[in-house]
Amino acid sequence: MQTTSSVLMIRPVNFGFNPQTAANNLFQKEGFGINAAEAAVKEFDNFVKLLQDNGVNVTVAQDTPDPHTPDSIFPNNWFSTHSDGTLVLYPMFAENRRLERKPHVIEKIKENFNVKRIVDLTGWEKKGEFLEGTGSMILDRENRLVYACSSPRTSEKVLEQFCDEMDYEYLLFDSFDSAGNPVYHTNVMMCVGSDFVVACLDSIRDIQQRESFINQVEDSGKELIEISLEQMDNFAGNMLEIRGGDTGIAKNSGSANSPGVANSQGSVNSGKGRPLLVMSKRAKESLEKYQLLRLESYCSILAPSLTVIENNGGGSARCMIAELFVS
Repeated sequence: MQTTSSVLMIRPVNFGFNPQTAANNLFQKEGFGINAAEAAVKEFDNFVKLLQDNGVNVTVAQDTPDPHTPDSIFPNNWFSTHSDGTLVLYPMFAENRRLERKPHVIEKIKENFNVKRIVDLTGWEKKGEFLEGTGSMILDRENRLVYACSSPRTSEKVLEQFCDEMDYEYLLFDSFDSAGNPVYHTNVMMCVGSDFVVACLDSIRDIQQRESFINQVEDSGKELIEISLEQMDNFAGNMLEIRGGDTGIAKNSGSANSPGVANSQGSVNSGKGRPLLVMSKRAKESLEKYQLLRLESYCSILAPSLTVIENNGGGSARCMIAELFVS
């Protein structure tokens, strides 16, 4: 199954610009840190409420001030869960991000996910090899395929071990932003839904790699929806499809909407069992009408405002959600 209706999110305590990750996360913007921690909590709480209002089962773990973990709001990088009961722990590039594997958070995962097996890849950190979860890897779970772009945070050696352990194949390629810098995480340039793939093809400069990518998507039977480099820079690739519930019109909806159409707050009439596509308000506003129509043919769009989190953390809506595939 590609999607789940249960997720875990980490409510931050000391969110802020992280200099240890800024070296290769060029989506981070220094100088936006005034009251960032307080503002990030507000954005986080509004996001959680939006998900819950649309029938998503959100488990919230509260971060702790000690040890200091400014990027704890992005838990999808250090663990993932799988429908066979496997919990995977990942090696992290930044030393202060390794501290996010706090015992109370792991216990919270175990309370809400039936752990039958743990695959611990964190030993690769001592060898300087990293693989940052579903930031580094975009999983086509139904076809058991990983899409991954090479970066200092995505080692092919660790990727091979993940695929051996989880019985996946992988497609590795190079991806660059509009300034020619390597894309640090695959999940800022693409996402995989049940019936579609969103991707910035222009970021894959090598023609053969691009053709291989397109062929792989076509072989999977999913529609390819292309975004531009400028849209990628506005986090339009950082989307996640999840399942909501039969909630009718969301509680904070300002007016009645037809199924699948978002109102001004980003809330939707989710309909009965209709998939949700989560992205930030900034990402949604960067998309053209025809792109939105294609996406809305598959999902209802939820688009919370995450400006402070995006500017300081260099991550967006997808990065904040760790899926729980309850077995």
